[in-house]
Amino acid sequence: MKKICLVVLLFSAMLSAGAQSRRDDPMTEALMRTYQKLLDEDPRDPEVLFRRADEYYKLNDYVRALDDINNAIKFGAETKDFDMRLARQLRANILMMLHKDEQALADLNYELEADPMSYVATYQRATALYNLERYAESKADFRRMQQLNPRSQEALFGLARVAVKENNLGTANEFCDQAVAITPSNSQVYLRRADVRTMMGSYQGAVEDYLMAISTDQENTPKALQELVVLSRNNYPTVISGLTSAIRQAPKSGVLYFMRAMIAQGHCNYLAAIADYDKIIDDRLDSYPGINASLAECYYALGKYDTAQLNIDYAIGATHDNAFYYVLKSRIERALGNADAALSAAEKALEKNENYNDALVAKALAELALDESADASVALSEAAMNAPEDAYLALLRGWVLNDYRNQPANAERCYERVLDMDYDFDNVHSLRGFALMRLDRADEGDRWMERVLETANDYDGEVNYYGACYYAQSGNKDRAFRCMEAALEKGYANYHNWTRNSDAGINVAPIREDARFNALLEKYSRLFK
Repeated sequence: MKKICLVVLLFSAMLSAGAQSRRDDPMTEALMRTYQKLLDEDPRDPEVLFRRADEYYKLNDYVRALDDINNAIKFGAETKDFDMRLARQLRANILMMLHKDEQALADLNYELEADPMSYVATYQRATALYNLERYAESKADFRRMQQLNPRSQEALFGLARVAVKENNLGTANEFCDQAVAITPSNSQVYLRRADVRTMMGSYQGAVEDYLMAISTDQENTPKALQELVVLSRNNYPTVISGLTSAIRQAPKSGVLYFMRAMIAQGHCNYLAAIADYDKIIDDRLDSYPGINASLAECYYALGKYDTAQLNIDYAIGATHDNAFYYVLKSRIERALGNADAALSAAEKALEKNENYNDALVAKALAELALDESADASVALSEAAMNAPEDAYLALLRGWVLNDYRNQPANAERCYERVLDMDYDFDNVHSLRGFALMRLDRADEGDRWMERVLETANDYDGEVNYYGACYYAQSGNKDRAFRCMEAALEKGYANYHNWTRNSDAGINVAPIREDARFNALLEKYSRLFK
C-alpha cells in the first residue's frame, strides 16, 4: 500500500499547499489578528465579519467562515451600506462546501431574483439542485447557462451528469465530447470527462482520459495519478490494461512504465512491478534513484534481501534526500540479521529528520534485536508523541512494554488507547480487534474481525492477510488458514510478512510451523517467483 499512499499524499499536498501556505503566511496571520482586534472593539461590524469570513473561506475553514458570514448578514441587515448580495453569494459558496445545498438554494435564489443573468449563481444553483437529486430543475439551469454562454463547458458536463442519472448514456457521451472539443489541449477537460465516464461505468474510457490528462500537460498530473490509483482499487485489470495500451503506443515513455509499476506494487504485484522498474533502468528511460528504492521495496517484500540491499545502497548513494531510503535499509539489514547495521541506518535517517516516525520505529526494532528494550521503549514513546492516532504504533508500544519490559499495566493503556482512536469501526487499519484480544476481550475482537471481513473491499488481499494474523494470534488456526488462502488468491504477495514478520503481535507466526502454511505458499508460489 505504500506506493498508493505516496500518490494520495502527493495529490493531497498539491491540493492543500495553497491554503496551507496562506494560513502560515505572516501577512495572513497579521490580517487575521487585525480582524480580531477590530471585532473586539465592535463585534457587530458586518464589514469586518464579511472580510474575515471570506478569508476563512479561502483557507478552507468553512465552519468558522459560516459563523462569521451569518453574523455579517444578521448585523448587516441593520445598516444601509452593507452589500447584502455579495454576502449572500459568499454564504452560498460556504454552504455548498459544507454540503448544505438545501440551505444554499435560498441565497442563490435571492441572487438570481436580483440578477437573472448571473452565470455563476445559475451554475451554483444547477449544481445544488443536482446534488439534491432534483434533476429536471438542474437540467433547466444548465440549459440556461448555455443561453448565457454557448461555449460553457460547465453546462455541458452538468448536462452530461444529469443525462447519466436519466440513463441516457449516449446523450451523456455526446455532451462530454462537445465539452472536450472546446479545449482539447487542456488536461482538466479530460479529468472531467473521466468523472462522467466513471459514473457511467465506462472504466476503460475513464482510464484513457486520465492518461490523456497526463500526456496533455503537467498541471493535473498529480490529480490524474491519484484518480488512477483510486480506480485501480476496484478495477485493477482495467487500469493495468489501459496503461499497457498506452505503453504500446509510447514504448519509450518511462513515466508510463513507472505508473504501471507503482500501481502494480501498490497491489502487491511485485514481480510485475520489478519487470517495469527494470525496463526503465535497462532501457535508460529514466535515472531517478527512487526507482532503485522502489526495487528495494519490492525485493524486500519478496524476501530477496540481498538484492534489496544492493538496490537501496545504490539509491542512498545517488541522492542526499534519502531519509526514507535509510529506513528501508534498516528494515532490510534487520531481515538479514544485521542488527547493528539496522540501527546505524535508522540513526542516519534520524539525522536527516529527528522527528521522522518511521525512523524512530526502525530504530526501536533494531534496538530490540540488540536486546536493548529500554532504549526501544524510549524511541517508541517519542514516536507516539508525534503520532498519537497511529494504531499500529500504539500496539507496537504495548507489545514492547508487555513482552519485553514487564509493564502490563502500561501496555494495557496502549491497547485502550487504540480503542479510543478516531477510526471507522470496520477499518482494518484501526487494528481494533488486536487490541481487544490483548485486553482479554476476544469475543469483541472476533466480532470486529468478522465485520471487517464481511464489509471491507479487499481488492488486493490485505484485509484477509490481517484476518490471518488475527486468527493465528487468537489460536483459531482453521479460520487463519481460510483467510490466508483468500489473501493469496487475491494476490497478497508480501512474502516477508508471510514468513518473517514477527512484530507487535500482528503477524502469522503462530501458524508457520503447521504443514498447511508451506503448502499454501507453494500452491501460490507464482506470486513470489
